[in-house]
Amino acid sequence: MSVDTPRRIVLLRHAKADWPEVSDHERPLADRGRADAPGAGRSLAATGIVFDLALCSTSARTRETWKLVVPELSQRPRTVYEERLYDASLGELIAVINETPDTVNDLILIGHNPGMHALADALAGQTSGDLLPRMNRSGFPTSAYAVIGFTGGWKSVEHGVGRLDAFWTPRD
Repeated sequence: MSVDTPRRIVLLRHAKADWPEVSDHERPLADRGRADAPGAGRSLAATGIVFDLALCSTSARTRETWKLVVPELSQRPRTVYEERLYDASLGELIAVINETPDTVNDLILIGHNPGMHALADALAGQTSGDLLPRMNRSGFPTSAYAVIGFTGGWKSVEHGVGRLDAFWTPRD
């Protein structure tokens, strides 16, 4: 793959979680989350993006979200459950992305806020129309996703490298 290869990162925030008496890591989805996640999957399928790799936080709510999203996609990508995505800082998220093999063109991360929002905001050096202000106004709600396009290798992903091509929320 050339360093001029166009690539996409989709940042998907987990669906709405419940608050039972369990550790934060083990929180399951709420009924609304189980209803919203397949809609996010259908919307992702409509983008036409075929993911080469999915990196999913190990939390119960992100795993459950992904299990509800993936049947809606045209093709199931290789999925890696990545402990470092749980409660990750912006720097930790970028470090995980930088480790992605250059054989991957389209990557989806299934994670948490504030990380997903911070990462989308940091990577989006450019944007189409009002996408960035709309994303920042919305606060990146549960089941939302951002599509960020860039050109180059995964090791080159850093602040301002991409453009925000799409932003979707369950209200859309």
